[in-house]
Amino acid sequence: MLRRREVLAAGALALAGLKSQRATAADEVVVGVLYALSGASAQNGVDARRAFETALDVINESHDLDLPAAKGAGLEGLGGAKIRLVIADHQGDPQKGRAEAERLITQDKVVAIVGAYQSSVSATVSAVCERYGVPFVCADSSSPSLSRRNLKYFFRPAANDEMFSAAMFDFMDGLRKQGKAIDSISLFYEDTIYGIDSSNVQRKLANERGYKIAADVKYKSNSPSLTAEVQALKSAGADVLLPTCYTNDAILLTKTMGELGYKPKAIIAQAAGFSEKSVYDAVGDKLQGLISRASFSLDLAAKRPSVGIVNEMFEKRADRDLNDNTSRQFTAMLLLADALNRAGSTDGAKLRAALAATDIPGTRTIMPWKKVVFDAGGQNPDATPVLIQYVGTKFVTVFPESAAVAPAIWPMNA
Repeated sequence: MLRRREVLAAGALALAGLKSQRATAADEVVVGVLYALSGASAQNGVDARRAFETALDVINESHDLDLPAAKGAGLEGLGGAKIRLVIADHQGDPQKGRAEAERLITQDKVVAIVGAYQSSVSATVSAVCERYGVPFVCADSSSPSLSRRNLKYFFRPAANDEMFSAAMFDFMDGLRKQGKAIDSISLFYEDTIYGIDSSNVQRKLANERGYKIAADVKYKSNSPSLTAEVQALKSAGADVLLPTCYTNDAILLTKTMGELGYKPKAIIAQAAGFSEKSVYDAVGDKLQGLISRASFSLDLAAKRPSVGIVNEMFEKRADRDLNDNTSRQFTAMLLLADALNRAGSTDGAKLRAALAATDIPGTRTIMPWKKVVFDAGGQNPDATPVLIQYVGTKFVTVFPESAAVAPAIWPMNA
């Protein structure tokens, strides 16, 4: 009898343990995060991790912030469930991204994936998500073509390069009206979907708005040398250089320009590498006055307290301020949490419907956007870009006038 009681007791304990495991599982919502944690873009992946950790702090704990999913601990629409991240390394390789996305979906059972910095990787990963009916929130890849593939599970809260480039040309048009001599531009772009899409947009805008394209230079991403390319840019002598490149290439471009004595009147960058702290740590002395397009302006903290509070939270983890990339990553995770709350479910179709119905005023984000809504392609058309200029050791917002805290220094070496 005693032995039978022991067996029954053991069985009861095992059953209780199984129920406990199920209860624990029900208290979690698993979200996949895909970034390069090794290779040339590893630092971006490290910073992205810190941005998502900051977002999880806001979501999983209670904060008195006027931001989506901030008030109340956990996901109120799912009974207070906490988000748990599974972070995977795509190494900047689209095929590695494909494999990791499938693993996250089929093995880790993620309800959504957020990523992936490189547009080429986001293109592949979002196609995998579409096939499985799992939402893909494109935090920071800006290629316009990503939102033109008739995907139903693709959502991009931030601007694309058409929107960013239009802001650049609006800015140059405004300077022209002030009497600045800006007649020609040079395009410099890497050979993946990010660089090619960006150059196509900028080429079209230049032709429409009457800017001569003095040089049109495509280069191989992660090239060991850019000497020939920079010599071509220098010979062209355009008024403005428009570079589209990632971190290592941005450093190499800047160093090569210094070695060859190439100093354009102005550089207006398509962010990416030119938004990274590591670039300015390496060659910041050569980039005084550089202007970059951006989704984020730390200057907004003067008007919106949540910006400064979130930046402090991030800075404690990353030992650096939020930038164009990390601000978008943080915001993407909060928007996903908001959709989970409204869906009240982790079902892919229901979560997709909640994301599609998103309508959040820009004032309830840390971004200088009008609002967050999604069109039929999953693009937010109201993600208002800004232009920021590197002055001293920080960026200041110079465009548009409604967000600017200082006039632009023009030319950049003035």
